[in-house]
Amino acid sequence: MIRIDAIWLVTAMGMRAGTKTALARVIAVLGVAKPHCAYLFANRCANGMKVLVHDGVGV
Repeated sequence: MIRIDAIWLVTAMGMRAGTKTALARVIAVLGVAKPHCAYLFANRCANGMKVLVHDGVGV
């Protein structure tokens, strides 16, 4: 089971971007990827989402 303490909505991002690019965007916007947090990315048309979950060990 994955524990999620907070959900963050990050800036719009293309859905072709991978995990490393999404994590780099989180660090650029928020400064750090906090453990036990989920980061939501919406595409530019706002009809799709990608979720990145950081569990304290990895993504």
